[in-house]
Amino acid sequence: MTIAANLPVATRRSSDLSKHSAEVFAEAENHPVTVTRRDGEALVLMSQREAEGRARLLNFAAQLITVTLDDSGTLAERMAKSFPWMLALSPADRETCAQDLVDAARASFSTGQPHLAIAELTSWKETAAAVAAGLGNADLEWLDGDDAAEAVERP
Repeated sequence: MTIAANLPVATRRSSDLSKHSAEVFAEAENHPVTVTRRDGEALVLMSQREAEGRARLLNFAAQLITVTLDDSGTLAERMAKSFPWMLALSPADRETCAQDLVDAARASFSTGQPHLAIAELTSWKETAAAVAAGLGNADLEWLDGDDAAEAVERP
């Protein structure tokens, strides 16, 4: 289960890079491209976004490994030590967050798609920041039936 399992989608020769660089670069913007060379080891050309996503996923993996090495408390309690922003969430939301993050990480590793885990991590972190800022504490006035139709007029 490695993030490099699905790394190169296409293979191009180094001569393609010199003769048709625009094509190869356009391809590398969509997915990693292996560039083979006669005089050396093959290289992988990818977008900076792709490389940064993989680096962020590896960092996240390192944090999850640290969580698994700790044997005190629940998964949510252990994860809150590595991700202190989780403390802004309710205990029930911490449990949900912890499981969602582990599930997203497993999906990312098994598919080679770093964005799955990174998006989940970012979403939960932003939710915790919103809760910490007091958003969500406002009393809501629900409109029902006839009141809802009168409250807002469509432009």
